[in-house]
Amino acid sequence: MILEHITMTDFAKHLKKTKTIIFPFGTVEEHGSHLPLNTDTLIIYEILKRVVKKRKVFLAPPLYYGVCTSTSQHPGTISISPATLRRITYDLTKDAYEKGLRNIFLITGHGGGLHSSAMKEASETLVNELKGIRIAVLCPYDMLHYELSEIADTPNDSHAGEIETSLILSLAPELVKGRAKEEYPRLPKPFTVKNKIKYWPGGVWGNPGKASKEKGDQAVKLIVNKIIDILDMGEAIR
Repeated sequence: MILEHITMTDFAKHLKKTKTIIFPFGTVEEHGSHLPLNTDTLIIYEILKRVVKKRKVFLAPPLYYGVCTSTSQHPGTISISPATLRRITYDLTKDAYEKGLRNIFLITGHGGGLHSSAMKEASETLVNELKGIRIAVLCPYDMLHYELSEIADTPNDSHAGEIETSLILSLAPELVKGRAKEEYPRLPKPFTVKNKIKYWPGGVWGNPGKASKEKGDQAVKLIVNKIIDILDMGEAIR
């Protein structure tokens, strides 16, 4: 049940069938010269639309803005602070709870460390405040790292690389503008640097040239099935 497409009457009727809602989290963030700025949001929302065709749960509209650090200076990236993301996550979840929802899945298409941490911190506060709530915070890329790396031909593939490009080729091929060249960030970890573009000019981590729709189709199927497994697990531990 896609929340933004239904009426309040539809919501009340469906609430009798399920107390589960999924909140998708994405970004407005550079993904090289070949992928759209909404890549993280597009991928997770389109995948979750496939999930809710198989399970009777609510799917909320995506949050388009997230915490971007390494890409914060690249053209097009518009980031929010971890404090803002914690507050938004808290408010959305608390209000969903007050509307009668009890199983909250916060699923992010952006794998940034500070981004995921902010969501998890909010969930820790909420689970202690709200009686009977169940909250899961997850990023499919983290949970399926090995399986997705098996699909890719590029070792250490990541941001705007082979897998993400393949996913967009599967979900919205008209938005792929050629292929950016293979690149990897040279950020001098563990140091925090101000001029991030100096160490990562193209904003690509991997080899988009090896991407294909077929690989994207495989990745979509993997992620859909994993999320369904987690939804079912939530039902089983009630």
